[in-house]
Amino acid sequence: MSGTVTVKQVVIGEGEPKICVPMVGVTAAQLKEEAEALKPLDLDVVEWRVDFFEQVEDIEAVKTALVGIRSVLPDLPLLFTFRSAKEGGEKEIGTEYYAALNQAIAETGLVDMIDVELFTGDETVKTLIDGAHKQGVFVIISNHDFHKTPDKEEIISRLRKAQELGGDIPKIAVMPNSPADVLTLLEATHIMKEKYADRPIITMSMSGIGVVSRLSGEVFGSALTFGAAKKASAPGQVAVSELRNVLSLLHRSL
Repeated sequence: MSGTVTVKQVVIGEGEPKICVPMVGVTAAQLKEEAEALKPLDLDVVEWRVDFFEQVEDIEAVKTALVGIRSVLPDLPLLFTFRSAKEGGEKEIGTEYYAALNQAIAETGLVDMIDVELFTGDETVKTLIDGAHKQGVFVIISNHDFHKTPDKEEIISRLRKAQELGGDIPKIAVMPNSPADVLTLLEATHIMKEKYADRPIITMSMSGIGVVSRLSGEVFGSALTFGAAKKASAPGQVAVSELRNVLSLLHRSL
């Protein structure tokens, strides 16, 4: 039986999948506006996709923008994510800076979780996990394939590796090229949840045909799903209000 992760008052891995909404502002002012727009929405976690931020290569500027976000959203769990270009993000930075950025932000006490990409390098990943845990910050270990859906064994293997490295929540997002690919992702999720996971996992099949995977997490075992407020940060994200309705309807019928 997989466990749970409690971030502020949000229990990930129990009941309905939690809804995370990405912020994709380019400037600090845009981010504050975006944060204001999220306040009335029914969501559980906010993700700052800092790879969209124009000053991402200046750690002090990132910290200043983070203070601005927190001033608007003091109580919501906040996930800090730099998504590399090779995994579908907006830009590429060196591993050394990537590590320094995540470490510095974990140390601010202003974020609750950081996202660390699985294939950053095992030693870097372990160092970032250790550093984050010392600050009481949880770590999502993620992997994204924007071209295809690996086979079931490979999906499970990557999720297990993320767990073995010490990530609090393993995550994988894959691109389906057929309905069969969506089934592969769902089956891998179910097997991971039933056989191997001792913590929450996040999985999704992207784009239009993968939408079912964003809605059926409670059935197959994905503990969190990403919804869009205005601009989606990945293909196939559903608007938050619709997402909540479907997740609640499904929960009541289970």
